[in-house]
Amino acid sequence: MRRPSNAIPLLLLLLPCAGAAPARAGQPLLQPFGAAGEAPSPPWQVALLPRQREPATRFTVVDLDGRRALRVEAEASYGNLVHPLQVEAAGLKLAWQWRIDDYVDGADLRRRDGDDTPLKVCVFYDQPLAQLPFVDRQLLRLARSRSGTALPAATLCYVWDPRLPAGTTLHNAYTQRLRYLVLDSGADRTRRWIAQRRDIAADFLRLFGDESDRVPPVIGVAVGADADNTMGHSLAYVADLVLAP
Repeated sequence: MRRPSNAIPLLLLLLPCAGAAPARAGQPLLQPFGAAGEAPSPPWQVALLPRQREPATRFTVVDLDGRRALRVEAEASYGNLVHPLQVEAAGLKLAWQWRIDDYVDGADLRRRDGDDTPLKVCVFYDQPLAQLPFVDRQLLRLARSRSGTALPAATLCYVWDPRLPAGTTLHNAYTQRLRYLVLDSGADRTRRWIAQRRDIAADFLRLFGDESDRVPPVIGVAVGADADNTMGHSLAYVADLVLAP
């Protein structure tokens, strides 16, 4: 499924609901994925492309290597698993472990026809429209009107890429409202767990600092994988996903 060339359809897939209530005192900001052998539990929910005809990326909770993990498999497919939030980003760190078993052959985030990834962990920010370029601002207003949803104005996705060097930053090939930060690189560490911990306020300023010197609230976290442009296959896992000071 070739993704539409304008920003509106891409934005529509990012956040399936809005208005998430703040977490109660003592509760984790991100709820567990759920029980092994089942689909992820609410508030986690799958978000797809509008009018998607290709298969959805498959999300299953499993036990692997002594961990409760989210199994993420793409087969010529697209999909994100989203956890809505409403929280200030300042002082928060996003930590997780991830493991790649199979990469998407032919994927290249620098090109539209290669814009697939075996695994991404994303943060949605409620960036004020006034800080966006004029065209992006108008497209986002239209998208929000059509969907009736407070779609994110800025999305940062952490990725593990087989060829781009760690530390690489780049815009999504379809829209600059979504930007990537490569954390792990190469295929030599497949089938091994790698731990990550990120300052989501500092990373916002690193990737969106050309538009804003203030960090907006976070309205969602997502895990995803896609192989709809290359028509390929990938398999990956995420465990111990936590958002906390």
